[in-house]
Parts: sequence; structure tokens; C-alpha cells
Amino acid sequence: MTTRRDFIRQAALLGTGLAVSPFFIRAGNTVSANEKINVGLIGCKGMGFENLKAFLRNAEVECIALSDIDEDVLRERAADTEKITGKKVKHLYKDWRHLIDNKDIDVVIIGTPDHWHCLQMVAACEAGKDVYCEKPLGNSIEECNIMVRAANKYNKVIQVGQWQRSDPHWQDAINFVHSGQLGKIRTVRVFSYQGWCPSIPVLADEPVPAGVDYDMWLGPAPLRPFNRNRFHFTFRWFWDYAGGLMTDWGVHLLDYALYGMNVTAPNSIMASGGKFGYPDDACETPDLLQTIYTFNDFTVMWDHAIGIDDGAYGRNHGLGFVGENGTLVLDRGGWEVIPERVNGKARMEAIPLKKQYGEGGLNLHVKNHLNCIKSRNRNCNASIEIGAHIAKFSQLGNIAYRTGKKLAWDGQSFNDVEANKYLVKEYRSPWTLPKI
Repeated sequence: MTTRRDFIRQAALLGTGLAVSPFFIRAGNTVSANEKINVGLIGCKGMGFENLKAFLRNAEVECIALSDIDEDVLRERAADTEKITGKKVKHLYKDWRHLIDNKDIDVVIIGTPDHWHCLQMVAACEAGKDVYCEKPLGNSIEECNIMVRAANKYNKVIQVGQWQRSDPHWQDAINFVHSGQLGKIRTVRVFSYQGWCPSIPVLADEPVPAGVDYDMWLGPAPLRPFNRNRFHFTFRWFWDYAGGLMTDWGVHLLDYALYGMNVTAPNSIMASGGKFGYPDDACETPDLLQTIYTFNDFTVMWDHAIGIDDGAYGRNHGLGFVGENGTLVLDRGGWEVIPERVNGKARMEAIPLKKQYGEGGLNLHVKNHLNCIKSRNRNCNASIEIGAHIAKFSQLGNIAYRTGKKLAWDGQSFNDVEANKYLVKEYRSPWTLPKI
């Protein structure tokens, strides 16, 4: 089973061999100019570049533009892309708006921090471009609503980076859940215990590094002094930019809980947790959190912790569909069924671990997006509606935690004035929330 740490390490080891590694051989033969799909990437540091590499494994794709607020990152990724493709990237931009304005770009890949997704996706749609947007789709419930309206208004093909939607063994597991063999499911346990993910120490503010457009990095977020803890990967532990592990991993795993149970909005949400493992570190988001979403006749229980690997069922992440006949356990490594036993008698047959197979969820996810773009089929495996729904669902859990209340939800708003204040984020001038 590959953890994020292993994934990053493997990617780093490939580093200088990008051009010759078989991992980067493109599928298919050469294609004609009118079959080419020109892509541009905004946000090149982390997962954005992993997404680009997955696009470049397809012969019809050409990367013609990169954008990043950090000149060092931009130069490094331009060199990496040239190693993969054998071609120089035509356009390098520090201001992402210039990339959006480039009329030769067909698809925009958005790999920026969460607080930027809404503005950039809406702008790309307005400019007539299809979009691959990293998860979570938006950083507030209203942002997600706006993004759905933009995609629909401009009729664009959007794929959200919830690549497990394209990983075959996840679909196999959900098909089994839908078969009814587990019996009545009373609860779905969803957990993410990330031992590889360390606490971050308190650091002093410092001058903005040379070559970094920090004001553009902040964008619509509040003005604050530069601090390395809030920059690059660890931005996700601060409320200004993201929602912690709940939105980082929750959109992957909670998505499959709802998919398996064929449900949408819960009746109520309550949450409890805090900074219990690292009370004095720099993170704002909780290092431990439990959230209960209540539906008509079952619950979905979210449980996360950083700095600990001991989740449930001997795994550090996954789901357990707990039925009266047995429990189906699912994670990125595979799925199995553990029978329920009453007086020593099993209520169903055990199913031993069925391992992950195929060429990998991310590669298949990108192929699905490209096929949908060619056919103009907007029903991607992780469509804008799917991405928006689960991003909002994760936000519900964070809002319950931040208010400390059990909240009722009608699909649009809460039964609580304080909670409703979290539905929309206030943007820093001159940036404004798009009006669609």
C-alpha cells in the first residue's frame, strides 16, 4: 500500500530520470495537430505537477504553459517538463491570469492551494477552457455552488482530482456494497490516520523569499506576514487556505461512503476533537477529529489523526461498511469482507483481500477526462457535481467542529446563525467572489 510519503519519495527518486523512465512513456503513437490537446498548469509545486505528468503520458497532450508564483518552482518544473517531452515549454507565467488568457490552451490544470480554486476555475470556464481541478473543489460551501453554476453556464468538461473514482477496485467494492449481501448497513466508518504527517513547529515570520509573488499567493485570503508554515505543502493546516485532514483526505474517503450508501445530505452533523497530540504546534486545524453525520437509518462516522498510523481494521486509512451480515473494508490497497459471527456462526462467506489492480487511479482518471473532453461528455468520473457535493459535505464536518454544536442541515443552510456565517468566505480586496 502506497502512502503519500512513499509516493512523494518515489517521485523524487525518479527526478533526473524523467525523460527515460518507462513510467513516462506516452501511450499511443504520434497524433495530428488537430487532435492535440494543449494544457496549461497553474500551481506547479506538488500534486499539480503529478497531474500534469499523468496528462503527458497521453500522446495527444502537449503542455504549452506553466504558471507559478515562485520563480524557482517555475524554472524547475519547466526543466522537468522538457525532460519528459523533449520540448521546451512555450510560455512561463508568474501571473496565472496570463495563462487563462492564452487562446491556444484547451485545458487548464489547477494545482494551487484550495483557497484559489474557485477564482481560477471560474475564470478558465469563462475563457472557454475545460478544467482539471485538484481536490477539494472549493474552500467554502458557496464557492462550490458558484463553481457548479460556472461549469453549467459555460458547458465545460470538469474533472475533480478525486482519482479514486477511476480506480477499478474501488468500483468493485461499491458494486458489492450495492449488491445487498452485507445486509442492512447501520454505519460506515471512515478514517484517516496519517503517521507520516508530522506536527509543524512554530516559526517566526520572515521576509518574503526572492522570486516569490507572495501577494498573489495570498490572493483572496487575509493579508498576513510571510511564514513558511503557511506556504507550500503545510498551507492545508490553516483555515485561511484549507480545512485540514477533513478536507484533504475526507473528500477522497467520505465520497465513497456516500457513493456506497446512495445518499446526499445528512439530517444532522456533530463533531468533537482538537489539538490533542500537538497542542503547542503551529497548526490551526485539529490533529484529531471525530464527526458523526446522521441520516434516516444509519450514520457515517469520520475519524482522523495526524502523527498516528493505527486506524481501524489494521489500516491507516479506509472505510468500513458495517452490515448485519458482515463488514466490507476498503482502502487504497484493496478490499475484503469480514463476516459477522453470531454464536460462532458466520452470517456470510468471508472474502479475502482483493488487491488494487490496473495502471493506477490517477492515470485512468486523466484518461477518463481526456475521453470526456473529446466526446464533450460532461459526466466525468469525478464530475463538477460530485466534487462539489463532497467538498461541501467535508465542510459541514469542519463547521460543526468550529461551532461546537450539533447542526441540522437542509441542503442549503443550517438551523444556526453562527454556523451559517461559515457558508461564505470573505475575500480580500481587490479579489471578489465570482457572481454566476
